[in-house]
Amino acid sequence: WTVTHPKGETLTITIELIRSDSSWALGVDPGLQKDGVEAHLQVLLAERPEAIEEGMRLIRREHLTDIGPVDLLCQAADGTTVAVEIKRIATIDAVEQLSRYLERIRTLPGMAACRGILAGQKVVKQARTLAESRGLGWVEVDLASLRGEKEPELTLFDG
Repeated sequence: WTVTHPKGETLTITIELIRSDSSWALGVDPGLQKDGVEAHLQVLLAERPEAIEEGMRLIRREHLTDIGPVDLLCQAADGTTVAVEIKRIATIDAVEQLSRYLERIRTLPGMAACRGILAGQKVVKQARTLAESRGLGWVEVDLASLRGEKEPELTLFDG
């Protein structure tokens, strides 16, 4: 049995042995839903942009460029504009995407100094390296902390 998401993601379920065949009425079936998708992160980070960078505030979500929307447009504590691209798992493709958005945004009046930050639950090493080489920031965010399900881990040293 294969279920395909509109974005092309698939889930294949294979049943090898049936040990029991019973059913119970549990109410309305919501279908299969993936938790912690990019859209959830975007909503939570829009509500708490300081989780990306201290003193950051949201200007708008889904800021349109001529090649697509950047997830968040924010203002840093020092007043600079920051484009934030959000991924569950940020790879080098996400760095490329953010770079393309910034290329477009920086051509707009007053936006030449716009900087970019890649935010994800996980930012892979190659993405970190490429982002840093392009002058982009990156941050890993904890979904449970954003939801208020646990306190953020406090560390004296980052390492």
